[in-house]
Amino acid sequence: MYHSTDPRAALAATPVGAKPAATHFAGAEYAKFYETPPAENRNGARTWYARGQNFIIAYSEADEGAVLSRTNQPDEYVVLLPEPGAGAEIVWGNERKVVNGHSISFVPAGASSVTLLGAAKVVRLVTTRSEDLAKLCSNAASYATPHPNLPPFEPWPEAAAGAKIHTYSLDVAATPGRFGRIFRCSTFMVNFLEPRNGPRDPSKMSPHHHEDFEQCSLALAGTFVHHLRWPWTTDMAQWRDDDHERCGSPSIAVIPPPAIHTSQAVDPKLNVLVDIFCPPRLDFSAKPGWVLNEDDYPMPAQTAAGQSAA
Repeated sequence: MYHSTDPRAALAATPVGAKPAATHFAGAEYAKFYETPPAENRNGARTWYARGQNFIIAYSEADEGAVLSRTNQPDEYVVLLPEPGAGAEIVWGNERKVVNGHSISFVPAGASSVTLLGAAKVVRLVTTRSEDLAKLCSNAASYATPHPNLPPFEPWPEAAAGAKIHTYSLDVAATPGRFGRIFRCSTFMVNFLEPRNGPRDPSKMSPHHHEDFEQCSLALAGTFVHHLRWPWTTDMAQWRDDDHERCGSPSIAVIPPPAIHTSQAVDPKLNVLVDIFCPPRLDFSAKPGWVLNEDDYPMPAQTAAGQSAA
């Protein structure tokens, strides 16, 4: 039930009865990094970890010269520098690239490093195939048993130009009809939403649900109330109370399917939210012009063929 002013109102609805209705549900996951000490404090960076079923969020507050490295990374990962600033140097294999602040980069599998050229906040997104980092997550115990209603993770195709560091500026002007600033790689889709000054209009909320994927909402500035409601089934043992979870920043909320949800910015000053999906979303990818780097990362062949035939 998107508000009429929300670009997502144009998304195609899932046909009724397309798949059996869910009968078991998982709760949401919340990690309020500002309330807990970092899981790691080394090499000039203080890092907090939390996860969903397929992904890990590594949020770091790093000093100039801090090094964040991966020696045996199993798949492509994301480096998000959300604020303007000195940027970082990313090294992968024989490739060395200096990236600016307020940017997003995709780094291939294998050994790599990110060296901060100035003090900055850094967010890395990796899949749970990185078992060493999964163990450090504050909510690791919640996923000791896989959550329901989620299919096994399958990556999307690699970049069309082959394995290399891909970097994009977040300085992209808003366009009418486009939702946020969306980028994707083989493992993630990241939507850096437009910053909001002041609270969201409570008469223009957009409650909706997802059938078979989690959404991670990363708060980088401000305060949000995440409203969630789960379906009722014939089995009252599966009923869950509504959530109205207030989260400051930095924090994440992991929203499970098929909970109805909407997030409300409530801070009187700046509110910044980033939505994260692993793997990428098909519906957003199918909207022409929504994925800003769609020419660099192809959709799965079967899906692309289906879109062409539609």
